[in-house]
Amino acid sequence: MDIYERLGVDSEQITEAEVVLTQEQRDKGRLRTTASNGREVRIFLERGKPLQVGELLLSQCGTYLRVAGAEEPVTTARCDDWFIFSRACYHLGNRHVKLQIGDRWLRIPPDHVLEEMLVMMGLTLTHEMAVFVPESGAYTHGHHHH
Repeated sequence: MDIYERLGVDSEQITEAEVVLTQEQRDKGRLRTTASNGREVRIFLERGKPLQVGELLLSQCGTYLRVAGAEEPVTTARCDDWFIFSRACYHLGNRHVKLQIGDRWLRIPPDHVLEEMLVMMGLTLTHEMAVFVPESGAYTHGHHHH
């Protein structure tokens, strides 16, 4: 089934199936995958606008699909000190690292160099499988520089 249309996040719409995608797959505008019902799905969407976990897609044949996040390897770093935590976020952002931020925890793709830096700053690390939903960035909601 071919998908050219995204409908945003609509929790009320009943869907036939899900497409379970990693963060990297959700970043792509063109993708071939298999839905949870076993059907092949080909996604053809505008580039530069990642799919969101929970987003609703409509196929050309009228089938509604929901985007789900796949669990993938991540490094989660925690710190009780807001100053240290803020510094860690700053340094990762300064390196343009994809970063998910929670309440005094952050999540990055595994990277031994960045992990060493976080440990040296005083954060505690765990390696786990989780859905990775990084921040979308400051300029992704229609802001354009001219």
